[in-house]
Amino acid sequence: MTRLAGWRTIDWALLASLVLLAVIATWATWSEIFTGAIRNQEDSHILMAIPIAGWLVWLRRGRLRMCRPTWSHAGPCLILLGIILERVGLMQAIELFRHAGALFVVVGAAVTILGVKFVIQFLPVFAALAFLMPVPGRIRQQIAIPLQNISAQASQFILEMFSIGSTRSGNLLTINGHDVAIAEACNGMRMVAALALIAFAFVFSVPMRNHVRLLILLVSPIIAVIVNTVRLVPVVVFYGYADEGMADLFHDLSGWAVLVLALAMLWGFLSILRWIEVRIDPFPVSRH
Repeated sequence: MTRLAGWRTIDWALLASLVLLAVIATWATWSEIFTGAIRNQEDSHILMAIPIAGWLVWLRRGRLRMCRPTWSHAGPCLILLGIILERVGLMQAIELFRHAGALFVVVGAAVTILGVKFVIQFLPVFAALAFLMPVPGRIRQQIAIPLQNISAQASQFILEMFSIGSTRSGNLLTINGHDVAIAEACNGMRMVAALALIAFAFVFSVPMRNHVRLLILLVSPIIAVIVNTVRLVPVVVFYGYADEGMADLFHDLSGWAVLVLALAMLWGFLSILRWIEVRIDPFPVSRH
């Protein structure tokens, strides 16, 4: 591997050491975050945040030649802010502050060595790390409940189209004598958070103009409803006609499979924009 201009071995060593020390100092919070991500499906998107951040770094690896490590006072300021947030979060029992504080401490350690210019050049990478934060319960409910209502209505409509008898009471669908709660069969928040991360990774992986990025991000909630419904209909049928073990297995596998469908829909939407001749490429294409 060609040595990067301006990057010395001591820079890599200091960067790794400071980030490691920051993680150790905030280990209790990180342990809580990742334990929750493993045990709670609603926070499972957290497990994808670091791999996606790494992917975005890899795509922008050419910029490393232009970003020589530069010590910055912004790093210690971020660390101090993180410590304050974490302490306030502990005293006031505000989980969001504790989690954000831990993230600021680790990011501040990196910025201390890398400098502000690096953050600007790799801003999508640092933004992706925000997905390491568990979604607070109040916000989760405000998003999940409306999505579950819409998904329940759409699912019943599709079931009736295929002459599959069902009745609905709020978020409860009854099929073949079995009650299926939408909140349990197809949790909306898990889909929204995971799809938001997938959409974010997509728009910053494909070269496009900023207004197109914004448009795709605005369309992603609609895609979330569609893929959530696509998943929900067969899940409800499985719970209504198959044994519970088979239904649970399909429920778990389909939760990740529909993310592939969501990614395909994002590609499809981008293709439609190109087809109707919306200017997508960030740089003008020369024609000869």
